Formats: sequence, structure tokens, C-alpha cells
Amino acid sequence: MSRLGKIPVALPKDVKLTIDKGSVLVNGPKGKMSLALPHNITVEQKDDKLLVNRLNDAKQTKANHGTIRAHLVNMIKGVTQGHKIDLEIQGVGFRTAVQGQKLVLNVGFSHQVEYDIPAGVKVATPKPTEISIEGSDIALVGEVAANIRGMKQPEPYKGKGIRYAGELVRRKQGKSVTK
Repeated sequence: MSRLGKIPVALPKDVKLTIDKGSVLVNGPKGKMSLALPHNITVEQKDDKLLVNRLNDAKQTKANHGTIRAHLVNMIKGVTQGHKIDLEIQGVGFRTAVQGQKLVLNVGFSHQVEYDIPAGVKVATPKPTEISIEGSDIALVGEVAANIRGMKQPEPYKGKGIRYAGELVRRKQGKSVTK
């Protein structure tokens, strides 16, 4: 068995779980999420724990075993605590603001860049050079953060651009004059 797949998943008291044929629905204080199960993976609930089982030992089924358990853990964490990613903006004159359902970025282009915030994600700017992305779906939060970072990735010479909080950018020396 998969090392991760055989570990039971703890189910908090404020989370309601519904297991149907081929899908799992998780309800919590921060929302609800569903997951479609592959045909050789089953999920069963015993008391306040979830067990993920596989029906055969095919290579793909073994791969799905641990993956489905990890998705369930992320879903439970998402509907109880939520997921959060912070971004930093570095550069002279670079700033950001939220206007309605749009994130407006001034990041060194001749125009402002607008990003439409998808449903299910909250974007806040506590400071003009910080972006905080929160939501219950870890994949959607990560995708939004990657899309925003992709608008102006940090460049290696001065380090200007949008980066994850705490991300180290490898710096290059630049041009040097030799005599």
C-alpha cells in the first residue's frame, strides 16, 4: 500500500462529509468542495476518520491512492481554515490595489494591468506592495498566485517584479568592464 494512502484522515467536528458513488462532498464553515474518485479508489468513514482504499494493485491505482488522500486532506483544511498565499512586489513605483472584483497592478509597464479575481478567491492588499490571496480550494489559490506572479516575474539583475513572500531570487552580477 501507499505510505501516505494508508494513513487515516482526521475529520474535524464542524465538517460534514457525504460519500456517494464515485464522489466525495465536504461541507465546512468556509464553504463546500467535491472530489470525483477514480473507479478503483474507495473512501469510507469510520467514526471521525476517513480511510482511502484501493481495489487492485495496478500502477495507476497505486499512484491515485496517495493522491486522493492528499486531496481530501487539502479539502478538509480548505473548508475549515482556508489556504493563503502572500506575494510581494519589489521595484520603484510598483504598487497594487483592489478595485471591486479586479486587481490593478502598476508594475513598470506603460499601462496599468488589470486581473479579474475569480469566484471563490479573496484578494487583499494590506500594503501597496503586498498581495494576500485566500480561498478554500488550494489549486485555485495557487493558480491565481501563479497568474499574478507571471505578469511581472522577478528579473535576475535588480530583482524587480512580483515574487512569493520569502522567495529568494538568484541575482546575476551584470555587465563588468575589464581593461
